Amino acid sequence: MACPVQFFCRGLRTVGLVLFYYVFSIGITFYNKWLMKGFHYPLFMTLVHLTINFCLSALTRQAMMCWTGKPRIMMNWKDYLRKVAPTALATALDIGLSNWSFLFITISLYTMTKSSAVLFILFFSLVFKLEEPNPFLILVVLLISSGLFMFTFESTQFNLEGFTMVLLASFIGGIRWTLTQVLMQKAELGLQNPIDTLYHLQPLMFISLFPLFLYNEGLSLSTSEKLFRVTELQPVLYLVVTLSIGGLLAFGLGFSEFLLVSRTSSLTLSISGIFKEVCTLLLAAALMGDKMSMLNWLGFTVCLCGISLHVGIKTYYSKNKGPSLRQLNSKSPELELPLLRQNGDDRGDSAAEYNDEDEEQEIFLH
Repeated sequence: MACPVQFFCRGLRTVGLVLFYYVFSIGITFYNKWLMKGFHYPLFMTLVHLTINFCLSALTRQAMMCWTGKPRIMMNWKDYLRKVAPTALATALDIGLSNWSFLFITISLYTMTKSSAVLFILFFSLVFKLEEPNPFLILVVLLISSGLFMFTFESTQFNLEGFTMVLLASFIGGIRWTLTQVLMQKAELGLQNPIDTLYHLQPLMFISLFPLFLYNEGLSLSTSEKLFRVTELQPVLYLVVTLSIGGLLAFGLGFSEFLLVSRTSSLTLSISGIFKEVCTLLLAAALMGDKMSMLNWLGFTVCLCGISLHVGIKTYYSKNKGPSLRQLNSKSPELELPLLRQNGDDRGDSAAEYNDEDEEQEIFLH
């Protein structure tokens, strides 16, 4: 049995990882809203972020190869186009529409509406038979749906166009995360490591989103003084720096999620995601002036109860069933960052910890 000092260190590490995840997750939400106030080209911003993510994931893969001395996975064109392209298309539309919606809605409405993605993830998980039917899921659906209705009912800052965009993004997000789960759990594809998944997804995501960018923003951006018709160098450099910060936040978000899951458990990510939404709404009210009535707060609470029930159900059933092919082995070298590997006694401690947490390692996608 581990001594109290070890328990304290593990708890301190978990808190640190959760806060690290919060910095990027909450940070990119407020960054997107802030940038959209003066730069009304969300799809162009998304394309820049995808480019930065691809470059950083490629550099990370090179660092991992240098560290391990083993080559990373490179998919053939047939599997790449047939099996990765649908996930890339869904991911690109989800992110693109989400960023686009910040032109019209507040952070609080975005956060609340985006929470409905759990419903669509649940639906498509049942369709793809990744989730087993359960009567409690009906209660989950009712809680989240009624909470979303109460949150948007008579909201003074409600915008139908932005709300529709986020709701559509949530629907596509359900497809996205279901396909991502299938993609990462197919051992023959070799994409168990999220860095490899990120590397393979970005080019197809860019190609998928580029036509929509040309149609909606291409002409406007090419004649705008924000970029191509600028008369001074300083505004261009400022724009490049601000867009690059967003790309770093986007990459950091994916990295922090992976780091949190690989060093603790996916249950920790799910629970911390619930509290993250609470923090986001409180910060939106304090910093951005978002207005919420008592009915809105009640709706948000009801929605959180539905999400919490869903997490609890997933945890209960994952602990009461045997090992599944759908579960990812947390001790696989593909799921361990080389730069975070521990030596000697540290490896023994982490192995004992993984044995305790093995039952929690099924993917929870929210």
